[in-house]
Amino acid sequence: MLVLGDAHAGEAAKRAALLAAYNDANADLALQVGDLGWYDLPVETWFVAGNNENFDVIDALRDGESPAGVRNAHLLASTAVDLRGRRVAGLSGNYAPTNYDLPREKLRGDRRRHFTRGDVARLAAVDDVDVLLTHEAPTGLLSYGYDPGCEHVDDLLDATDPDLCLVGHHHRHRAAEIRGCRVVSLAPAWEQYYTLDPADLTLDAHELPAAGGG
Repeated sequence: MLVLGDAHAGEAAKRAALLAAYNDANADLALQVGDLGWYDLPVETWFVAGNNENFDVIDALRDGESPAGVRNAHLLASTAVDLRGRRVAGLSGNYAPTNYDLPREKLRGDRRRHFTRGDVARLAAVDDVDVLLTHEAPTGLLSYGYDPGCEHVDDLLDATDPDLCLVGHHHRHRAAEIRGCRVVSLAPAWEQYYTLDPADLTLDAHELPAAGGG
């Protein structure tokens, strides 16, 4: 199973790198952790929305629609799916305290990039999660002289009790054991890609082919 960090594939060079990762991995299923930006994909890909997306496309996918230009892109928005014997769930969006308590229908324009209290509550009610995808990190994973993690993601680790949590947004590889869960912040897709063994959830990193560029 292919695993991809942030892609920002609305940019041509980064889109080329993303497609090079798909090609090199030769997988028939992928997971991606947000800031995808390009939705015409070579294989079935389950992803969470980040804070840099086409939010008209994201809204359509939230509503179960199939907008033009979208192929093999499946949004996890406080929802879960069974893949290769593993239950994968995801929280789409990033955190903004000024928007957290609003109903999702009140978010307009770029504010649609945020997750809400309702989004978190819906995901917290999902059972039997093996792998959790989030764009935001939990606390205790990264440091920039301060902890950029989000306590609402901490709460989801407690509520869903996954074995593995894959995180985007920060464009760097970090791993830690947090709240009994193995949490990995992924390097961006223009630097490397990962493969995940569903049998034991082993995650391996792979260098991007030089031709991927970007």
